[in-house]
Order: sequence, then C-alpha cells, then structure tokens
Amino acid sequence: QVQLVESGGGLVQAGGSLRLSCAASGRTFSSYTMGWFRQAPGKERDFVASISSNGDITYYADAVKGRFTISRDNNKNKVYLQMNSLKPEDTAVYYCAGDPSYSGNWYPRRRDFGSWGQGTQVTVSS
Repeated sequence: QVQLVESGGGLVQAGGSLRLSCAASGRTFSSYTMGWFRQAPGKERDFVASISSNGDITYYADAVKGRFTISRDNNKNKVYLQMNSLKPEDTAVYYCAGDPSYSGNWYPRRRDFGSWGQGTQVTVSS
C-alpha cells in the first residue's frame, strides 16, 4: 500500500480558490486510481472527485462539478484537487484516497479505496 499525505488546506473566503495536494510514497502510485473525499462535521464522508491511474477517466460529485478539477502527476507521485469558486458548504476535512484494484471506470464508492490519508482542513468563510 502507498502512504498518502495531504496538504494545501486552509481558510479562504467564499469565491476563492485552493489547491490541495496529495503526496504518495511507494513505486506503484502510477497503478492507483486516486480520489478525494470530504467530511463535514456530523456528516458522512462523501465522494468529491476521482481519477484513473493514467488520468483518462475522471468523476466528480454533482456538488463540485464545474468548480473542482482533479489531476495527477505520476512522475511526482502526486494527485491534486484544484478548487475554485469555493462556497461555505465546501467546508470539510478533505481526504486523499487510492487503490490499485479499482480501475476507476465506475462511479466511486468509499469501499473502492483501500489507502487513505489523514486529511486536511478546508474552511470557507462567507
């Protein structure tokens, strides 16, 4: 399994932007489908975005479609989440996740991912 470490969270005003990064250890990152999930206080951990191992398939939750973009750099063992036009309802802890067995070609579920990071807090003020 890869080890995942998120960074880039913080406090931003509504309408602003943030770019989250997830750094993965290990030599097999390029075989992993990667995803981002988020969890607001008192709520379930929800899917945000995913990207297949070679980047050709992406999925987005309806709530972020058109505002967030997931990308990856397999040479750097990193996956990114560019978040634009942020809203207060985007406030949550954001988790990076990955799995080599999930091909990424169906709508992602939490159980499709076996490796998880510790999360990074994103707070959007109104």
